[in-house]
Amino acid sequence: MKRMVCLAGLVAGWMVAGCGKPVEQAAPATPAAPRAAKATYTIGMSQCNLGEPWRVQMNADIKAAAEPHPELKVVFKDAQNDTLRQRAHVEEFVSAGVDLIIISPKEAQPLTEPVAKAYQSGIPVIVLDRAVLGDQYTCFIAADNRKIGKAAGEWIKQALGGKGKVVELKGLMTSTPGQDRHAGFLEGIAGSGIEVVFEADMKWLEPDARKEMESALARFDAIDLVYAHNDPGAHGAYLAAKAAGRDSSIRFVGIDALPQEGVAYVAQGILAASFQYPTGGQEAIATALQILKGEPVPKQIVLGSRLFTKASVAAGGEDLP
Repeated sequence: MKRMVCLAGLVAGWMVAGCGKPVEQAAPATPAAPRAAKATYTIGMSQCNLGEPWRVQMNADIKAAAEPHPELKVVFKDAQNDTLRQRAHVEEFVSAGVDLIIISPKEAQPLTEPVAKAYQSGIPVIVLDRAVLGDQYTCFIAADNRKIGKAAGEWIKQALGGKGKVVELKGLMTSTPGQDRHAGFLEGIAGSGIEVVFEADMKWLEPDARKEMESALARFDAIDLVYAHNDPGAHGAYLAAKAAGRDSSIRFVGIDALPQEGVAYVAQGILAASFQYPTGGQEAIATALQILKGEPVPKQIVLGSRLFTKASVAAGGEDLP
């Protein structure tokens, strides 16, 4: 019980520290078309996959942000990790005549066409977290995945003293966050003696990460650190290492830093570090309200990030420069 109270205090501290963080707004504003005022507005939200805790939190953040606005009705759809199903979501929203679409795409290229068609039909589209190709949407909201990946690489380089054997467990590599977190990581460790001895696409899923880590452990006697593209991936790797009796000799680093997940893992000593990737749910609803009022919005909103380690978790982490 004492441990739970302590952890709750840490999470509360993190939430307070995260409030009021500045948000960088990039790219010129997109003029909003004049819209007739309505008593109620329907927003269609297509989530690519609710098998990840981070995405469950995104939906919860959207719902919480919309609740104080009785004029908003949010219709949630879960693509269940199926690109064709998500394409159909967008088409269904267009046919239903929703007032605005929010989409967090599974993959960039396959979702580009339906998003563009919705946008061209006159329905505003907010793309959240994962980008599509081109610029046929109203606003894109996300943190800088490449910057976070680079920061992770630089932290790992420092933590390992510039040399060591690392396992990289990637997110879905047909998604832009997976690609950017990988590219940024390589940039962060460039010029060091760090060797990536094993890499695999675990598709953001903890069970897949655990299986991939089991393969890495079977092949390599020496592994110094695991860099996973999300915290469930890092936790899955930890569970595999623990089952093999090797968790004490390996450090684990992840991305997301949800209070009840990555931040808690850091506080418990399971992860050495977690880099925050905010869901953008609150910002999506705030932006949607602006659009529905006919106000101009930025083409892109870049969210900030924080680093959580054992030394900084009690203080709410530290801002990435």
